[in-house]
Amino acid sequence: MSDKGTPILHMLDPSEHVSPFDVNMATDAGFKVIIPYTHVELKKVTALVQDAIFSRPPNYGPQTGVFFGGKDAILALDMMKAAKEAMVPPFELSTFADPAGSFTTAAAMVACVEKVLKDKFNTDWKGVKVAIFGATGVVGFASSIITALEGAKVQLVAHRGVERVVKAAELSKERFGVDLEAVPGETPEQKRDIIAGADVIFAAAAAGVQVVSKEHKELAKNLKVIADVNAVPPAGVEGMELFMNGEPLPGCSALGVGPLAIGDVKYKTESGLFKQMIASDKAVHFDFRDAFALARSFCS
Repeated sequence: MSDKGTPILHMLDPSEHVSPFDVNMATDAGFKVIIPYTHVELKKVTALVQDAIFSRPPNYGPQTGVFFGGKDAILALDMMKAAKEAMVPPFELSTFADPAGSFTTAAAMVACVEKVLKDKFNTDWKGVKVAIFGATGVVGFASSIITALEGAKVQLVAHRGVERVVKAAELSKERFGVDLEAVPGETPEQKRDIIAGADVIFAAAAAGVQVVSKEHKELAKNLKVIADVNAVPPAGVEGMELFMNGEPLPGCSALGVGPLAIGDVKYKTESGLFKQMIASDKAVHFDFRDAFALARSFCS
């Protein structure tokens, strides 16, 4: 055993199982012991974290990690907050929230599109009109916060009642101080108007759901870039190729960023954050903001 101790990762998840994807990523990144915990409630986090910190000497703390999964971005952040508040310096450990892989996926998508905007249009996110389809999902939610914090004008598109996205916008304002616009996109006319006015579109709907068709693309006169995280047929954006990374998208003037181009950066980002946890000599804490900073470095 080294002076830093064996890298141990406790994976806390409110769902019925821990993601095999995240287990594989953590293992390949270098964690030697990985323990999954399922059906974990927020109120249980404090006791679990204190069990972990007090069972190892303080210099082993940075080699002890807690990962928060699940499918609820806010709950994962709340669990991470509870974990940080449960620490008693010098007894501390490292934390990483990435529910459903959403923080690292959203970070990768935003970073990939940012590079295309910079390289092809000589612009950043400030004032860019972003329409997010699948806005109530964890990837859509995280990408909306990241882009809004960078100065974009973000629309959360509702496809089954606008109330859910209104709630998401209110929560985003309260938690992160960003102003998001909730817009109805249930009718063909509403959807056409949204697409026609967007500079950037994120297709972050459920796998196998097409949100942008050939007809929609023909209306996208202002569109610069469109990104699709869906690798399951049919593509979220008709005509999108898996590895597209700033190439022209057939049927419109926009450039496409496909799911496997995003996936490559997502993989490097999640792996990189796990490796940073292991390498650090002090406790570190990673959420979507840290994921975006690292994803950006892979796209520079």
